[in-house]
Amino acid sequence: MERTCLAVILAAGDSTRMKSSKSKVLHPVANRPMIAHVVEAVAKTDIGAVALVVGRDADEVAKAAAVGGVEIEAYLQKERLGTGHAVLAACEAIARGYDDVIVTYGDVPLQTEAPLKAARQALADGSDIVVIGFHTDRPTGYGRLLVKDGDLIAIREEKDATDAERAVTWCNSGLMAINGRKALELLALIGNSNAKGEYYLTDLVEIARSQGGRVTAVDAPEVEMTGTNNRAELAVIERLWQERRRHELMISGVTMIAPETVFLSYDTVIGQDALIEPNVVFGPGVVIDGGAIIHAFSHIEGAHVSAGATVGPFARLRPGADLAEGSKVGNFCEVKNGKVGEGAKVNHLTYIGDARIGAGANIGAGTITCNYDGVNKSETIIGANAFVGSNSSLVAPVSIGDNAYIASGSVITNDVPADALAFGRARQEIKPGRAKILRELALAKKAAKKAKG
Repeated sequence: MERTCLAVILAAGDSTRMKSSKSKVLHPVANRPMIAHVVEAVAKTDIGAVALVVGRDADEVAKAAAVGGVEIEAYLQKERLGTGHAVLAACEAIARGYDDVIVTYGDVPLQTEAPLKAARQALADGSDIVVIGFHTDRPTGYGRLLVKDGDLIAIREEKDATDAERAVTWCNSGLMAINGRKALELLALIGNSNAKGEYYLTDLVEIARSQGGRVTAVDAPEVEMTGTNNRAELAVIERLWQERRRHELMISGVTMIAPETVFLSYDTVIGQDALIEPNVVFGPGVVIDGGAIIHAFSHIEGAHVSAGATVGPFARLRPGADLAEGSKVGNFCEVKNGKVGEGAKVNHLTYIGDARIGAGANIGAGTITCNYDGVNKSETIIGANAFVGSNSSLVAPVSIGDNAYIASGSVITNDVPADALAFGRARQEIKPGRAKILRELALAKKAAKKAKG
C-alpha cells in the first residue's frame, strides 16, 4: 500500500530584509517565482496535496504556486510566532490523516525531490521525525545535528554548543518530515518558553524522543538547501540555478562555448548538438532543436528554432517566432510572431512582425513588415522563394506571391502576384547644381543667425 503525503510549504514571512513591495517568494529565479520551484520539487515526491501557509500577498503567492498539477490549499498565518506556529496554521489539512507530512520553505528554490524522498523513506522505515541536514565547511550560524547510533539526539544551536559540538559540520536545513499519524499530537506539545516567545519546529526532535519516538536525519547537498533573505542572496541563488542547469544541458549533448555567459529560463529546452555561443539570454518558452546554432549576444523568448537553423549574432526572437529547418535570422534582426520557412533567410537589419515567410525566401537588409497602424496589427505573407530587396517596407495586410521580386527601397501597399516584379518607390530625378545652392542658403542662414546673436 502506498503511503499518503501532505507537503506543508511555509511562505508567510514578511520578507523585510528583501526590501521589496512584494513577497519574497514571488521574486523570480530563472524567470519563475521561487515558490513555483519549491512546489515543483515537492510535486515530484508523490505527494497528495500541498498546504501553503501564506501571509503577505496571499492571493498572488497562491496563484504563483499553482504548478505541477497538485492540489493546493492556502492557509493564512495571521501572526508570526515561529515555525511551529506556522505549521499549525495548516492543522486542518494535517488532521486529514496523511501517513507523511513534509515541511519545507518557499524561499529555498534549489531543493530537489531526492532529499524529500529520502526523508519519506525514513518515515516508512519507522522514524517519527526526520530532519534534513547538509554538510558544509562553513557551519557558523547553523544549528548542528548531533547523531548517536544512527539516531538524531539533538539540534544544537551554535550559541548553546560546546567546542566539540561546534566542530560538527552536519547542519540543520530547517526542512523536516513528520509521521502524519502523530503530527498534530507532537505539534501541540511545542511550547514558547524561550527568549522570543515563539514556537520552534526544531523542538519536535526533543518532544518526539521524550514520547519514545525515533528521530533520524538524512543528508542533502548544501547547494539545494540555500535559502534567500535579501537581494544579494537572491543573486547567489540565480547563479547556482544557472550553473546546475547549464551543466545538465551540456551533459545531455549541448555545446556552450562560454557557459557562464549563457542565461536560461526554468523551461528552456535545448536539443542535442545545438551550439550556444557566448552572451545568449533565453526568456521563458524557448525550444531550440538539436543542431541549431545560436550566435553570440542573441536574446530569445517564446520562440522555436528548428534543427539546422541559425540565429544571430545580435538577434532578437520575441514570442511567436518560429524558425523552420535550415532557416536563418542574422545579425541585428528582430522576429515577433513570425514564421520563417525552411531555408529562408532574414540576414541582417530587419524587422519581421506578424508575418509568414515561405521556404527559400530571401529578405534583404533593412526590410520592415509594417504590421501595426496604431490600432490594429495585420499580417504579411511572403511566398516561397520570393526575393525582397534591401530597405523595403511591406505595409500589412499584404501578400507577396511565390517567386516574386520586390525592388530595393520599395514601399509595398498592395498584393504582389507570384513571379511578378514590384516597384514601390519614387522615380529618381537629378537637379544639376542644386546641392551647391542649398548648401549656400544654409550657410547664409547660419551666418545671419550668428550676427543677430
